[in-house]
Amino acid sequence: MQVYFLILYFFTYGFLGWCTEVAFASVKEGRFVNRGFLNGPICPIYGVGVSAVIFLLEPCQDWLPVLYIASVVLVTLIEGLTGYAMDKIFHHKWWDYSDQPLNIGGYVCLIFSLVWGVACVVIVKGIHPLIHKALAWIPVTAGIVGIVILGILLFADLYVTASGILKLNRRLEAMEKIAAELRELSDRVGENIHEGVMDTLEFQEEGRQKLEEITEEGKQRLEEITEEGKQRLEEITEEGKQRLEGLAEEGRQMREEQRKKAAELRKRYEELAASRTRVSVRLVKAFPNMKSRRHNDILEELKNALEDRVKRQINEKH
Repeated sequence: MQVYFLILYFFTYGFLGWCTEVAFASVKEGRFVNRGFLNGPICPIYGVGVSAVIFLLEPCQDWLPVLYIASVVLVTLIEGLTGYAMDKIFHHKWWDYSDQPLNIGGYVCLIFSLVWGVACVVIVKGIHPLIHKALAWIPVTAGIVGIVILGILLFADLYVTASGILKLNRRLEAMEKIAAELRELSDRVGENIHEGVMDTLEFQEEGRQKLEEITEEGKQRLEEITEEGKQRLEEITEEGKQRLEGLAEEGRQMREEQRKKAAELRKRYEELAASRTRVSVRLVKAFPNMKSRRHNDILEELKNALEDRVKRQINEKH
């Protein structure tokens, strides 16, 4: 029976935790935001945290200072391990306390841990007895059936969410590669322009030197070399014209090819940015401080675009 009630506690407090998060987000942002990691109305970390406090700290429930300190330590440990594990599995930091004092890796911080300690004491001493009585009123058979159904829905939701996160990661990776190609293409265009300018200047310098040689030679044999100097000057002029035209055509073709490639890359980038899945959009809304370990700049760009879209939708409604 203890396991039976622990599972019921998990689903109950997971749901109540989700309600708390949604209410907080509604007050803060003035609109509904599904703040859970999963699509359904449950925050598993609340279910695990409160159930652990109820089960593990039962011996010290009559000593409030001990209950409070133990709750702070236990909840901090659960939140920190959960955040770290999700970070390593999905390569995203789902919440970040880095801007808070006395934080550990951004996963936990003292202020929130102290608040959770107070909340746990209130739950254990005031709310949980009522929750337990309500759950005990449910027939065991109905409770087991409910646990099975909710368990199936939970694992299905977890699968859908995990698949959505993996798709988001692949999209971020593809966008990162395209952005890198665009930067490389831009650098290559700059290098080509530089090389073309330097080649032109070098050729002009070569022509100038030849012209000076002819001029110097002409000073010595002006009458004899006049026709020859004229022909050599014409040859240099024609050669320079052809050389410059060749460089210009070569540069034009190269720029055209690079322009087409850049246009294709930008189009692909925009398609990836626009291909938002329902899961990825919900997660970005639910975790506004989420950070990607590998592609954070691209993720921030997507978050800003989504925020702009939400603002436009709100303005259109008003």
